[in-house]
Amino acid sequence: MRGKPFSFFILCIGIVISTLSCTSKEDKLRIAVSSNMQFAFKEIAKAFSEKYQIELESVYSSSGKLTAQILEGAPYHILLSADMKYPQKLVNEGFTNQAPKVYAQGKLVLWTMIKDIKPNLSSLSSSEIQHIAIANIQTAPYGRAALEVLQNSETYEIIKDKLVFGESIGQTNQFILTKAAQIGFSSLSVVLSPKNSNKGNWKELDANSYRPIDQGIAIISKGNTKSKEALLFYNFIFSEEVQEILKNFGYSVDE
Repeated sequence: MRGKPFSFFILCIGIVISTLSCTSKEDKLRIAVSSNMQFAFKEIAKAFSEKYQIELESVYSSSGKLTAQILEGAPYHILLSADMKYPQKLVNEGFTNQAPKVYAQGKLVLWTMIKDIKPNLSSLSSSEIQHIAIANIQTAPYGRAALEVLQNSETYEIIKDKLVFGESIGQTNQFILTKAAQIGFSSLSVVLSPKNSNKGNWKELDANSYRPIDQGIAIISKGNTKSKEALLFYNFIFSEEVQEILKNFGYSVDE
């Protein structure tokens, strides 16, 4: 007979913990972040939370995949995209009533962790390079930019069979870091991150060889219960403090 009250007590505790957990999650400002921004965003999030005492929850993926999740009802409050077409899609679909804005421009690099490989376009056709990592050209803006570089340099047809595609720039980086691919296209912000103690060999690619990688921010208005906090973050991303962080990670903020 004593087992039932004890079980009921445990059940009540479980409900309370579950409720507190849900409440805690609801209190956070949820931000969908393009993978190239992963390292820079951690510094930005820390600065924002210290200034406003607002906790952030972030999810990293390709801009296209994050946008698809939002359109399917994922409860994000803000999108940080690596391509303005995705925030604009949210405008067109009625998910935001505030015009998205470019906060920085990303830069594309060729990156390898193999000491003897020189990261340049002419080396991609060499026999020592069998796999070239590139982000998904359909959903990842840095993948789109890499494809443009290959096409504009008339290299694509020569090396297309060597390409291995990551779901996002984050997965592409893993191919490069683990040497599953001998070389790959990545973001300058990732290469410059203090988290990467071994920088390998890298080369910044000519910005005129691909369309600008406009990093955009949009507030999700549909179902947003954190509109005031979201607006604070929106304005914070354009502050001198954040613009300096972005510069340190190789982004251009003066265009």
